[in-house]
Amino acid sequence: MTGRHAARVQITIWSEGSRSGPKNRALLQADSRHDLPHSEKTLAKHLQAAGYLTALVGKWHLGDADHYPETHGFDVNIGGTHWGAPHSFWWPYCGTGRFGSEFRYVPHLEFGKPGEYLTDRLTDEAINVIDNAGDKPFFLYFAHHAPHTPIEAKPADVSYFAAKLKPELRHQNADYAAMIKSFDESVGRVLARLKERKLDRNTVVIFTSDNGGYIGIDRQIGQNIPVTNNLPLRSGKGSCYEGGIRVPMTIRWPGLTAANAVCQEPIIMMDLFPTLLNAAGVKLPNDIELDGVDLSPLLKNPSAKLNREALYFHYPHYYATTTPVSAVRAGHWKLLEYFEDNHVELYNLADDLGEANDLAQQNPEKAESLKAQLQTWRQKVGARLPSPNPNFQPNRKPNS
Repeated sequence: MTGRHAARVQITIWSEGSRSGPKNRALLQADSRHDLPHSEKTLAKHLQAAGYLTALVGKWHLGDADHYPETHGFDVNIGGTHWGAPHSFWWPYCGTGRFGSEFRYVPHLEFGKPGEYLTDRLTDEAINVIDNAGDKPFFLYFAHHAPHTPIEAKPADVSYFAAKLKPELRHQNADYAAMIKSFDESVGRVLARLKERKLDRNTVVIFTSDNGGYIGIDRQIGQNIPVTNNLPLRSGKGSCYEGGIRVPMTIRWPGLTAANAVCQEPIIMMDLFPTLLNAAGVKLPNDIELDGVDLSPLLKNPSAKLNREALYFHYPHYYATTTPVSAVRAGHWKLLEYFEDNHVELYNLADDLGEANDLAQQNPEKAESLKAQLQTWRQKVGARLPSPNPNFQPNRKPNS
């Protein structure tokens, strides 16, 4: 949304998680803003000023009502709230119990009917935005809740995938597969409407994910198997291993990208901010420090390289998959620095994509160099760090 790193904006965990971290771990989590501050001018606000219709359909999760999408440059907000997940994927998408006594709902999805599925309904709304834009250029931020928990899917689709399960398969969750099927159908419907409206030739379409797959268990709906599996990548959502941070990115840009081209250059989500503003002819802000870079050279030539020394990641919090950690990737080298005991891990992703062989002891010079580079970056962006917990009892069983 801002082209700036989460550590620089000081939002390094979701809003609910920012309010209180665990009190029985070795560290107290770093402070994190609860809301995206209005001092940050979002991609939507820039495009809105340039005459675009701007719309969010789906998930927001960047602040309370005073920081909802409408306050950050979106003309239309369908479904966006401060919550990170719906109570249910079935209409009316509301209720209590899953997240304690709190009543959750997905606004502006009235007049549905029993059996209506959230992924389908959000797609209806996204298509409605495209239709109502008319001749006006539009920016549609379509943020599906799927395949976030609760892991709920159409029974017929679940049965279809359940019939395909075999013990030797890496993936064993038919409900999750069924959620992905509905998601895929949504993408197809949006592309089809663009083509039907003859907008496919001048509309940039970007498909991506915000984090790696969740490898925990959704016990609240009675499942006892992991939601998904990120192999050959290590770990998953919440982690700074590749299973947590390496995500898909597919871009269709008529007249710029070649069909079926594959680019191996690492990029990061902040890059979309300058890329899309440049595409719209909007001048980049010169009063703030951006962390993203324009991806146009890669889109024109997939074998091109970006003028960037490294990618950085910072998660000074606890999660089921990790303790507080920072990471840096420079070329094929990647270093993780854990804050509880200050140990580092070093991997060569070219030879070890699954991060199974820690090379920190074998290559101390490279490890020390990347650690210094990571620490310099943290100081530069003002990254907040966890602090020692004065009440920590080492013999007490921890939780996240």
